[in-house]
Amino acid sequence: MISPWHDIPLQLGDGVFNFVAEIPKESSAKMEVATEEPYTPIKQDTKKGKLRYYPYNINWNYGLLPQTWEDPSLANAEVEGAFGDNDPVDVVEIGERQAKIGEVLKVKPLAALAMIDEGELDWKIVAISVDDPRAPLVNDVNDVEKHFPGTLTAIRNWFRDYKIPDGKPANKFGLGDKPANKEHALKVIAETNESWAKLVKRSIPAGELSLA
Repeated sequence: MISPWHDIPLQLGDGVFNFVAEIPKESSAKMEVATEEPYTPIKQDTKKGKLRYYPYNINWNYGLLPQTWEDPSLANAEVEGAFGDNDPVDVVEIGERQAKIGEVLKVKPLAALAMIDEGELDWKIVAISVDDPRAPLVNDVNDVEKHFPGTLTAIRNWFRDYKIPDGKPANKFGLGDKPANKEHALKVIAETNESWAKLVKRSIPAGELSLA
């Protein structure tokens, strides 16, 4: 058994990272790594005993960066002092191919959105599979606007609004409600990888999280 969170390496070198798909594009089942179970398998989330679905399909592949963790004891001064959400970092992969649940793709980060969900910081790294035909065209946030026009706004709006049908307030975004550039995305990845390393060395309390 391997853990999709702990056992898959994050970095492949040359600015390329492993991305583990949890939710394939154009699907709505809320699949996620079960961070409190041994080997952190990808499972459909439940609430009050019922399987959870998004109110509508997500239009991009969605998943996590392995070996990252948003530390809930760390306040981010750049993002309204929000604390980490206690999960791996989320990735929105904008390539054309639908990934499979649990598939590992090699991606390059392009931008970052600082989502604030009920007061918790929940980074969304926007990335593209290096195998996508348009990957050579995009290397930073401005290239996304040029070659995938409207995509960054659509991603922000999707994550802002998806809880509204359940009667919850819209999510907010820090950093002036704008996507940060690749450099900022790489900084987030490096910091959350460092937090994960401290977690697995047990120099930070793990609480209920599984480190297997």
